[in-house]
Order: sequence, then structure tokens, then C-alpha cells
Amino acid sequence: MNASVPLTLKSISKRYGNLHALKPISLHVAAGEMLALLGPSGCGKTTTLRIIAGFTTPNTGNVLIGGADVTDLPPNKRGLGMVFQNYSLFPHMTVGENVAYGLKMRGIGAAERTRKVRAMLDLVRLSNFEDREIHQMSGGQQQRVALARSLVTDPKILLLDEPLGALDRNLRESMQFELRAIQKRLGITSIIVTHDQEEALTMSDRIAVMADGQIVQVGTPLDIYERPENQFVSEFLGTANIFEGTLAGPAADGYWNVRLALPNAPVVKVAGPKGLSSSDRVRIAVRPERLSIKSKDEALRARVRGVVFRGSYYAYELDLPGSTKPIYVYNSERTEAGEDGTIGLAWPETYAILLNEGGAR
Repeated sequence: MNASVPLTLKSISKRYGNLHALKPISLHVAAGEMLALLGPSGCGKTTTLRIIAGFTTPNTGNVLIGGADVTDLPPNKRGLGMVFQNYSLFPHMTVGENVAYGLKMRGIGAAERTRKVRAMLDLVRLSNFEDREIHQMSGGQQQRVALARSLVTDPKILLLDEPLGALDRNLRESMQFELRAIQKRLGITSIIVTHDQEEALTMSDRIAVMADGQIVQVGTPLDIYERPENQFVSEFLGTANIFEGTLAGPAADGYWNVRLALPNAPVVKVAGPKGLSSSDRVRIAVRPERLSIKSKDEALRARVRGVVFRGSYYAYELDLPGSTKPIYVYNSERTEAGEDGTIGLAWPETYAILLNEGGAR
């Protein structure tokens, strides 16, 4: 396998007439890192991947692989491996022939092809499947064949375009772990494009969240989930309860007192950056699993709209007076509402996220 190399994007952009499919973005992926491009349809993530692959020419900027500028090189000269959602396997070829195809195109001899193919099929747990027909393989097995074919040529960078989108949920979850284990074992620099938040959180070292042709936040899965910088990121990465309020002055140890914009205007303590001013309007995000149901004496009270059991927890949907959207709470135990149909809510201030509604990167 080739030594891991970094990937750098410098101010790349793409415009189709008046449509800015990708506004200028810059991004660095370290050698051996798995980075997820995550966002809704039309956000620019696939355009970014196509520019990296050489299928789309950017209007501005440069693509560097291992420090070398490859912006003007065709796809077959960039040293890339690619795995697509539909696998793009040749149905008239056996498993072994599919995996060996790239090696054959490079003029690798038959004996060396056989050695490399068998080694790669062993890596993806398909030993002894060399002579199997593609139509005899399950979806998960076909996905592994596609992965083996993309890796057998020792690419510098691995690009994965919605690689698990065609699989059912249970198989997709197991393949997330399997793909990640293979990537870490090989230490290959990898980019995965996905709109699946769970997939991005499970498989990547870092996530670049995209919206409207821009990167809006980059960070580790834990950073992105626990410390989203704006409302879009907080709501796209799972469910988030958004509370509006006004800064009521600094509290100790880097916290702020925030007066919530609710009828009884309770004051809560939230961690936040310096440089804010009292009376600033702010938004707070709290994950459903961080909210807890408390006693009837809590200042923040909500009426139970519905509750469902989801195996490991109960999901509550609540109406909060003064809020136009329902509030969601994930609680490990079933808790009955009081006589008035309401329950009290609270959360540790360390889990309340003061959102920054600044611009994109």
C-alpha cells in the first residue's frame, strides 16, 4: 500500500451560469485521516468530491495530493480509488476479474494480479469468492468487491460516494464498522460523502458540514455533535431543542446567564464565548438526551403531548408555553405527568450550547 498522503483544497469553487454550486472553500485532510463531507442534497458535497476526483473542473482554486498540484490532471492520473453507491461492478465478470480489472489496465502480469487480488479479497473477508459471479453476491458482498477493486491498485486517496446508501439498515450499520476498520488498518487518506448523520459520526475522524455550497463547520464527531456552532448544524446532526433568550450578564467560570424568551422568563446558565454583551439576543440548543424530567417545582414546565417507547429509552414530545415548536426529551424511564398534565424540565449547563450564527468558512 502507498504511504498515506495529505489532501488539500485551496479556494476551490464551481459555478454553472449564475448558480454557485460551490462557493470558494479550503480544506486540509491529514495523511491517513477519514473525513466526512456531510450535508443535505444540493449542499455542494458531491461537487467537491467530483473536483477532487477530476471529473469536474473548478472555476477557481487548486487540488493538492501529497503536496503536488493535480488540478489539471485527468482522474486516471491522480492515484485515486473510488467506491460508488451503485458499486459500478461489471456484471459479466467474476469477483476476481472485477477486482483485477484496474491491475490489468496497468499492465500488471497475471501472477502478480492473482497475488494482489487474493490478498485484497482476504482483507475484505471474501476469500475463496474469486470465481463467484457478481449476481450471486449479496448487496454487502458486492460492496466489499467494489472496495477491494478500488484498493487493489494502491491508491493515494480513497473516495467514497454514499457507499452504503443501497444497503438495508442493519447491514449498513455493520458495514460502517467494517469499512472504518479496513480504512484504519490500511491508513489510507479517505473522503466519504454522505447525507447520513449517523454514518458520518460513526466512520470519520473529522466531519465537514456543508450547506448552500459552503463549509459551515469542521470538527471531530464529538465536537460537531456536542458543540455545533449554529442552528443548522445543531439540527442537522440529530434532534436539537432550540431556546431563544437574552443575555442577562456574565456568570462565573466562562458561563452566561440567559433569560429565556418564555412567559415566566426563567434564567439559565450557559457556557459561551467571551466578547458578548448583555442584552444580546441568543439561541441555545439542548439535545433531547441532555434534558431531564424533574420535579413539579421546576421553573421550566411543559405539557406532555405524547410519549413512545424506543427500546432503550422513552421519547417525550412536549408543548412548552411560549414556544412554537415542540420540545423532545429522551428519558430512560417512563415518568407520569402531574395532575395538570405538565412535567418539569432541567439540564446541566455544560450541555446547553450557545449557538454562534456567524458565517461559513
